[in-house]
Amino acid sequence: MRWVSMATGRGRQLQPPWRGLMARPPPLGGDGSARGRAGKAAGGSGFRTGRGVRLVAGCAALGHRARLDELCGKSCTGCSVSLDGLPSEILLKILSYLDAVALLCAGCVNRRFYHLANDNFIWIRIYSTAFSPKRSNWKVNSVEKTAVSMNSLSVGDKEAGYWKKEYITKQIASVKAALARVLKPLHPYTGLPVKTKEALRISGLGWVIILKENSGKEHILEHVDLSFNDSSVTAMWYGKDWPRLVTLSTLDLCGVTPVFLNRSQTPMKNGPRWHSLIAKYNLSHLTESTMLGCDRLIRIFCLHPGLVVGLWKREEELAFVMANLHFHHLVERSTLGSAAIPYELPPHTPLSDDSPECGLSGYQLHVDMHSGGVFCLCGTFRNLSTSKGYIENEYMKLTVISFKNSTEHLPLIGKVGLSWKTNIFDGCIKSCSVMDLTLLEEYGKPFWCFSSPVCMRPSPGPSDGPAFLGETYRVDYADAEGRVHLELVWIEETGEYFIVSLALYLRVSKINHWFGTKY
Repeated sequence: MRWVSMATGRGRQLQPPWRGLMARPPPLGGDGSARGRAGKAAGGSGFRTGRGVRLVAGCAALGHRARLDELCGKSCTGCSVSLDGLPSEILLKILSYLDAVALLCAGCVNRRFYHLANDNFIWIRIYSTAFSPKRSNWKVNSVEKTAVSMNSLSVGDKEAGYWKKEYITKQIASVKAALARVLKPLHPYTGLPVKTKEALRISGLGWVIILKENSGKEHILEHVDLSFNDSSVTAMWYGKDWPRLVTLSTLDLCGVTPVFLNRSQTPMKNGPRWHSLIAKYNLSHLTESTMLGCDRLIRIFCLHPGLVVGLWKREEELAFVMANLHFHHLVERSTLGSAAIPYELPPHTPLSDDSPECGLSGYQLHVDMHSGGVFCLCGTFRNLSTSKGYIENEYMKLTVISFKNSTEHLPLIGKVGLSWKTNIFDGCIKSCSVMDLTLLEEYGKPFWCFSSPVCMRPSPGPSDGPAFLGETYRVDYADAEGRVHLELVWIEETGEYFIVSLALYLRVSKINHWFGTKY
């Protein structure tokens, strides 16, 4: 045994005896001690050479090994240390090495970690790093000296989490200020911000839908595809793991932005994000009255504002969801609301109308009809006007294209259809499209904006206009602020649609609220 100790070295001698046994298990054939016991059992002649003796010795060794394994497991279990069992001082030291995102995530572990992650001394260090004023090169202090230079008593006197709130508030304010600068330049024709796409990139903005079951369970789905248009963006959701439609009650459309923005890195989907409710939809409204059209695979439904829901014809289950979002106040609506309450525009100050008796004048309309990135209509109409004599049933009519003036009639370019796709199939619903409308009032400010799916339906034709050689169709849209009525004629010879009438019906209450008039 002394030779074994010397051969194994000093380190091996200091280990527990069972460590040596575990490191060098006895062979199945037996070694010195096992062979001695086996020899006594066999008589004075020593080992029998039969196979059974070797099995007995091997089984004895394996049984001894199993008992040692059990002892090892119990010992390791008793010696394990939980992170939650460490003293608060050590945990605070560990947390002080984390950045803001990791610190917020650590605060979600349990109640104890939440309070530790609210430590003011940790957050004032992070706050000082992010927002400390620039210093000249001859007087540079480290982050620790900056934090120490502040009044330590004031840090201790603040309630827990004060500097965390201050940091988050200032981070959000800095992002808002950056977005305001980007969104300031306006397009001369649409009156909308020129750099909306850049603002979306800077903010890391995305969109999710939250499907809520009758039981209260929620399914949060990230958008799969985005398509940018001249004055709107289209977000798509599709996949194979939709919940059953019969179990669902509502659908929430929310904008999501990272709480902490780092322009040099791609926003993390698993980091802390802010949800801003844009619209809430009731899925019980998927009825025949809201159906837009169908093809051989799916039926599509329209839920205001601007949502398209596709259902498989065979199973009556969800195939895809499409949200059409107009650029007007899109960034504000997607970032400044809360998870339960949508963003509300600031109160409108009525503009002075110099000649209210003359009605409306100097209006400008920009309208697009598109799908899947393909535009069949893109038109701008200026110097639109109307008078008080065109007020009827609480609406004021604003004529854009007249039946009687054939020089104003416009063709639709290409085929009209609403493109859709899933992870397996794709298709196109004929006679449907997405309409983006932006109406600017006489001062050049957006007065009425929307992005919504529309459908062409057969029409008997205009009663007060000329007789057209071709089938007539109409497109209608209505919301709380107004209505759109579009008349089209199909020209068989050229194989295209012509717009022969376009009229907007503006709600009088909206006009009175905007200008302070009393129509």
